[in-house]
Amino acid sequence: MLHVIDTERIFQYRALRFARADKTDLAGFSENDFVSNSDANERSLVSLLNEFTTLRKSTISLFESFNEDTLLRIGGAGGNTMSVRAAGYLIVGHQKHHVNVVKQRYLA
Repeated sequence: MLHVIDTERIFQYRALRFARADKTDLAGFSENDFVSNSDANERSLVSLLNEFTTLRKSTISLFESFNEDTLLRIGGAGGNTMSVRAAGYLIVGHQKHHVNVVKQRYLA
């Protein structure tokens, strides 16, 4: 779950930078490095769920502040380009992907 949280934070940050017309190509990130340095196993499920809930509220608030022109702004990260809107879709899609993985592997 912390992987989903970390990834949402990164894409939220990217969306903010792109929304503010920052043309700096942002660095990519290694999800494996993030996971291995996260100490996620020392966290309770409740603390992770609380953090995720708070973060998601923040993400929603951020995207609600963007107008249509802002959502279309483009930025670069890790050698790829995307719009602010695309960053939002990636946040939601990434979470849905992991929910589906849990359903298929553990709840089937």
